[in-house]
Amino acid sequence: MKKILSRRARIVTGSAVIAAVAAGTFGTVSANAAAPEAAPAAARAASVDRDDTTTSTHLTIDAATEAARATLKAAAKENQRISVAVVDRNGNTILTMRGDGAGPQSYESAVKKAFTAVSWNAPTSELAKRLENAPNLKDIPGTLFLGGGVPVTAQNAPIAGIGVAGAPSGDLDEKFARAGAAALAD
Repeated sequence: MKKILSRRARIVTGSAVIAAVAAGTFGTVSANAAAPEAAPAAARAASVDRDDTTTSTHLTIDAATEAARATLKAAAKENQRISVAVVDRNGNTILTMRGDGAGPQSYESAVKKAFTAVSWNAPTSELAKRLENAPNLKDIPGTLFLGGGVPVTAQNAPIAGIGVAGAPSGDLDEKFARAGAAALAD
């Protein structure tokens, strides 16, 4: 059974709804009207006029893609099925490509090798040798101390890492990673 409101009830209800919407609109407009005055002060407060800041170099997505494609091409010439990962200076993945037929484990291993190479600015094959004197290095999260990761540098500072996994040896993985890094130098 449908309840019918009296005319007076409908007017009161409608007026209450209109008042609520108007109050919300007025509050929003008032808040937005104050924002432009506050914005310049906030911008001035965030401005840094000091000489103790640094600038870092990062690969573009196009450069990372070029390196990954060169890596996959080098592996294909030797009939190897690999995955390749390119990470930035901070170890964040820029891109990962899983080559046709690459094993499922190769994807994550490539990322970890790239992260490890850029973290220490050294090829992972060299870092694997350090485990003899410092076996706890392998316990650092996100790292993999197997051949196949190389750093990419600019002015002797690491800017990226390339990791490869899936070939039968770390030496081959690293050979293909170096081909990707060399593509960036051309």
